[in-house]
Amino acid sequence: MTEAVQAQTLGFQTEAKRLLHLMIHSMYSNRDIFLRELISNASDAADKLRFAALENGALLADDPELRVRIEVDPEAHVVTITDNGIGMSREEAVANLGTIARSGTEEFLGSLSGDQQQDAQLIGQFGIGFYSGFLVADRILVESRRADLAAEQGVRWSCDGEAEFIVETIERAARGTSVILHLKEDARDYENDWRLRALVKKYSDHIAIPVEMRAPPPPPQADGDAAEDAGGEAQPVYERVNSAAALWTRPKSDIGDEEYRAFYQHVSHDFREPLVWAHNKVEGKLEYTSLIYVPAHAPFDLYNRDAPRGLKLYIQRTFIMDDAEQFLPLYLRFVRGVVDCADLPLNVSRELLQRTPAVDTIRGALTKRVLDLLEGVARDRSDDYLAFWAEFGNVLKEGLGEDHANRERIAGLLRLASTRSGDGRIGLADYVAAMGPEQQKIYYLIADSERAARSSPYLEVFAKRGIEVLLLGERIDEWAMSHLREFDGKPLCDISRGELDLGEAGEDSAAEAGAEPAERDAALERLKEALGERVAEVRISTRLTESPACLVLAEHALGPQMRKILSASGQEVPEAKPVLEVNPDHPLVARIGSETDSERRDDLARVLYDQAALAAGEALEDPADFVRRLNRLLLAG
Repeated sequence: MTEAVQAQTLGFQTEAKRLLHLMIHSMYSNRDIFLRELISNASDAADKLRFAALENGALLADDPELRVRIEVDPEAHVVTITDNGIGMSREEAVANLGTIARSGTEEFLGSLSGDQQQDAQLIGQFGIGFYSGFLVADRILVESRRADLAAEQGVRWSCDGEAEFIVETIERAARGTSVILHLKEDARDYENDWRLRALVKKYSDHIAIPVEMRAPPPPPQADGDAAEDAGGEAQPVYERVNSAAALWTRPKSDIGDEEYRAFYQHVSHDFREPLVWAHNKVEGKLEYTSLIYVPAHAPFDLYNRDAPRGLKLYIQRTFIMDDAEQFLPLYLRFVRGVVDCADLPLNVSRELLQRTPAVDTIRGALTKRVLDLLEGVARDRSDDYLAFWAEFGNVLKEGLGEDHANRERIAGLLRLASTRSGDGRIGLADYVAAMGPEQQKIYYLIADSERAARSSPYLEVFAKRGIEVLLLGERIDEWAMSHLREFDGKPLCDISRGELDLGEAGEDSAAEAGAEPAERDAALERLKEALGERVAEVRISTRLTESPACLVLAEHALGPQMRKILSASGQEVPEAKPVLEVNPDHPLVARIGSETDSERRDDLARVLYDQAALAAGEALEDPADFVRRLNRLLLAG
């Protein structure tokens, strides 16, 4: 290697500085994972070279046997991980090692709690495995050369964990990358050859290329100097440490749960255990193998629908792409794993899948397999499923509008609060099972939050009749429920919309109204006169037993949640006049009917309307006017 040239000192991206500080100063509970992360990166580099060589075989010609090699220098306190994969150019080294390119770094840093040990355990969720080297090293050098570049176009990147790094052009004869770790004083136990071997077996045995280390030296010969005299200093001999067999290609009966869990951590960069997994081989007209995992915890970018997602795709064990999103719908974007097909059509660049019946068939089968897994957990491990729902429930709801074929199954996986569930969650099947014989519909209410839903006036008649109502308080709920019209043959009904018909369960509710017809009519007329164009109609309510009034939307009008979303995105919100429903037995409504002072009557009517809007979670058009009218009424006594 010739002397380095063109040295350049550069500063880290701001987020990378903060991350480095976290990595270096955290007391991480399991520093062993640095080796797994760096071997995984090396394996990815080998996969990318194998893929590039499909079109340019010369990239592999000089060294066709792909491998990862680990070397230890105890005297210098250095561990080196070298691969002969795709390598990096100078520009790629700056881009990949000097910044954190994946979106969501701010969300990651914002999620840090201040507890160093807990914070460090978030690292694996953010695809930043290279930085795990700083768990054990106070200085890291990376030497690399892209497979399609000349030897004099190698690069060296170095950093001691501070605010800057140095990048320089070097001569490097071999393609690929070497990561050179100068161990911290308290990490010198990683100089032990046998400990590193054990870590490879534990975390990286499934890596599909050989991971090699120096073979132990042979026992001394009787004439000890004979070998040295014959051939000089012996060249090191390397031996494979891992089994180097792709996990998904092995029979399920030969794979233990620990191996499955370790492979999940490899493909997902999540240090925690998965919730559940499925390993299947399909043979026949269409042949493929899949190994898919459902995580137990949400990644940081779960709600970024444009973030990279999908399964790792292999064709006859040849790596094709990292994020093959064609095999699962968007609402299952949290699923991780691999799919290995006997053959699939690629486009001319061999990078993108063509949409064919074969791809659609695999997509449909994998989607059903994921739903099978979730249904199994919901049935057999209800507590685990509720924890999963807390992490992924809102994303799963997207499937109600995106996957018509599986809508009923997705609906069966919903876990929602209800007026009877307390702090718990119930499924729609549980709701239907608990319905009385006279109840014909599944009732639900959407509000800004679960707490707001529980105190809503729309629930009053349901509480009186002992009818359970589902309570939804997430932003996605109005959109999601607009796509779910029925479940198990029972129509779903939003209790804040249209005219309420409880059937036999509430047939006598209107008859119980105590006010005289003449008084009711007078109150309705005076409210219509005072509110004018603000409302589409004023009518007697069958919903209310305690509150004076509520606002009711038309059956198909946009609700408050969708109106807020459209408004926040700068889109035009269509006008929709609500219906004002009043409780004729409430003293305030009776007062409006009997009030002779027109100004006071108008104040009462407008305050009544604004109160109903506030109870529905809507913002007032003119808060100052509401305050003035309320103050006048209070002062009038």
